[in-house]
Amino acid sequence: MHGHPDFELRPGEPVDVADSVAARVRARYFREVMGEFATGVVIVTAQASEGPVGMTCQTFSSVSLDPPLVSFIPARTSRSWPLMREAGHFCVNVLAAGQEELAQVFASKGADKFAGVEWRGAESGAPILAGALAYIDCTIEAVHPAGDHDIVIGRVHALSSCSEADPLLYHRGGFR
Repeated sequence: MHGHPDFELRPGEPVDVADSVAARVRARYFREVMGEFATGVVIVTAQASEGPVGMTCQTFSSVSLDPPLVSFIPARTSRSWPLMREAGHFCVNVLAAGQEELAQVFASKGADKFAGVEWRGAESGAPILAGALAYIDCTIEAVHPAGDHDIVIGRVHALSSCSEADPLLYHRGGFR
């Protein structure tokens, strides 16, 4: 799709996807255009009181070198995010090419995401997944509401590069 005549989004303007067909079309077009930006794929994990939790995420970024900070942006509808927030920590697992199935499992709802998954505990206790390219273990520094998501800032306490494999990427709605 090259341009969309009915799409105009002003800074700070909410996009209500539930109110009308036009709003849903604008939201779909927004997602389509944003899908042109390739992202890395991570699984964010934590050790919650109920046990390990995790979710696939493509909105991960480095924020600051001093102090070392990173961010990820979970949907407020996530079942894992409230448990991570309560735990006060998280570990970002950077996925390698070939870990698409793992990414899909952790993106699902209701499944036992850790069934058959090999992992070890990070300094915080959060799972470091076997085969990940790297991990970044953090405590939650700040949470900022942003539309239907939260921007989570984490202070890095431990990290390591674990592999020299190629990264798993997400582009145009699919893994690459």
